[in-house]
Amino acid sequence: MSFGHWGKALRVNLTTGTIASEALDEVFLRRYLGGWGFIAYYLLKEVPSGADPLGPDNRLIYATGPITGQPLAGGGRHMIGARSPLTGGFAGSECGGYFGAELKRAGWDVIIIEGASAAPVYLSIHNDEVSLQPADHLWGQETWEVEQAIRQEAGERNMRVSQCGPAGEHLALLANVMHDCTRAAGRGGLGAVMGSKKLRAVAVRGTHRPPVADKASLDALGKWFREHYTETGSAIFSTLATMRMVRVNNSKGGLPTRNFSEGVFDRFEDVSAERQLETWNVERETCYGCPIRCKWVVEVDDEAFRAERKYGGPEYETTGAFGPLCGISDLRVINRANQLCNANGLDTIGTGVTLAWAMECAERGLLTSADTDGLDLRFGHAEAFLAMIEHMAKRKGYGAVLADGSMRAAKALGKDSISFAIQVKGQEMAMHDPRVKFGHGLGVAVSPTGADHMHNVHDNGYTTDGGIEDLKAFGVLEPLPWDDLSTDKVRMVRYGMLWRVFDNLAGFCMFQAWTPKQKADLIAAATGWNTSVLELFEAAERAYDMARAFNALQGIGPEEDRLPTRIHTPVPEGPAAGIAPTQEAMDGAVQKFYAQMGWDPATGAPTRARLEELGIGWIADLLEAQA
Repeated sequence: MSFGHWGKALRVNLTTGTIASEALDEVFLRRYLGGWGFIAYYLLKEVPSGADPLGPDNRLIYATGPITGQPLAGGGRHMIGARSPLTGGFAGSECGGYFGAELKRAGWDVIIIEGASAAPVYLSIHNDEVSLQPADHLWGQETWEVEQAIRQEAGERNMRVSQCGPAGEHLALLANVMHDCTRAAGRGGLGAVMGSKKLRAVAVRGTHRPPVADKASLDALGKWFREHYTETGSAIFSTLATMRMVRVNNSKGGLPTRNFSEGVFDRFEDVSAERQLETWNVERETCYGCPIRCKWVVEVDDEAFRAERKYGGPEYETTGAFGPLCGISDLRVINRANQLCNANGLDTIGTGVTLAWAMECAERGLLTSADTDGLDLRFGHAEAFLAMIEHMAKRKGYGAVLADGSMRAAKALGKDSISFAIQVKGQEMAMHDPRVKFGHGLGVAVSPTGADHMHNVHDNGYTTDGGIEDLKAFGVLEPLPWDDLSTDKVRMVRYGMLWRVFDNLAGFCMFQAWTPKQKADLIAAATGWNTSVLELFEAAERAYDMARAFNALQGIGPEEDRLPTRIHTPVPEGPAAGIAPTQEAMDGAVQKFYAQMGWDPATGAPTRARLEELGIGWIADLLEAQA
């Protein structure tokens, strides 16, 4: 046993039904830390190049970090990864709530799931008692019914359930993995991987506090945050939560509207945080160990747009994707769409962006109601919008096409519709427009997971001296404009983005405003290591480079590090009218990023020198063997 980790991996082979425990030594734990680090290690070691993402050779990996399961703000996060069926490359999606803490409290750092079951099963974990249980009776059920049935069977009302939902059963590439019906590991099509293995759920109950080296110091830091978080950048999330970004982004001309063709929404007030609070928000929830309570729960008692508390409420990303992006200004519709996705296991970002693409196709006459199951799928048409979400979850009619995302749908349709499919590497872009955040656009372009906002920078936060306070720990000493793509801006993006990746490795939530030094102190207290910000930053770079190397082994090269065509076309109105990064400027920034990261410009993969510097030269052997 190691402090901060248990030093234990759980391996489950669904083909043979065998279950085994594997030891993880301190060198492994310190080198790869958790999250992406664990996921990338097992994918590189065990998933062959070209393996079918929906085949038995793929791995589905649940990973924790040294902070996961500790009674701290952010202690509820865990990560899930696989070879993505959506992008063909690295998928690593993180999730809050309680499941990650429960898994860690059960005595496990990571789960490696391989093979595929012949019949539906679920994995039951109660501390060291692990078994595969039949799930034929759960197949086809919505997430709430499955969760309640598993808890009843186990006799554990607090058992935490992670599951793929009906969308994953139908192998929708936009399928996510739901937890407690309200928290999603949303990106990359991980629900389809789970469904392809006939694994309907992973259910866990744990009763042990993860071991720590210096409990007194860890508890003191946790107490400090509980008493002082209202004086930090976390305070805003305890009031207006993530939905505050509707107003913020609209004010900057960067609220994605009508499939990113506009940057301001004329009815943004109707979908704002303030309107949700005064109408449909009924309570707040939180994640394990966190005092902020940023999760909103909504209830709509309207038969046409029913939304129940048990499915939580929409975050900003969901609100933006189902609201302005699709021309919808009714929160009842957005709340109902959120419930449909959570009940069926669909990624709300991917679903919203794909539907917005289809709506624009309908507006342009490229799709008619005859193509789309008789539904008039144009901007603002709420009934058709909600009906198509259900079709996507069940692969019904044209929903079967949209269920695999906008890139595949656009390629199937043709007619230049790919030019307004807002995706990178096959994954749809979140609700942050790179036309008002040039550095964010760079991060989206080079991300190994495709368009992804979670391990990215948001330029508007780095335009003031106070905004870069944390980055000063890395030598980033001057704020820069949001529309800058200079060498200094690329450097800022590199440090800011990799520090976000560290949050993933450790199990921190990005909304907890711990300073870099405090994070290093927390890791030291949990693990007993004589660690530093430098070591933790290098762990993040190691994990990021491993993900890029995995992509290279799967044939994903520099040609895919590009933004959608539309992002290089300015929006027509609003504060950002007439402004957009040019293709040439973004391509130049990508090359600068490669150079600073030590990546080969011909392959987009880390060089041997960089991999050896990071202590993972074995990956260079893999890359060279395939060259």
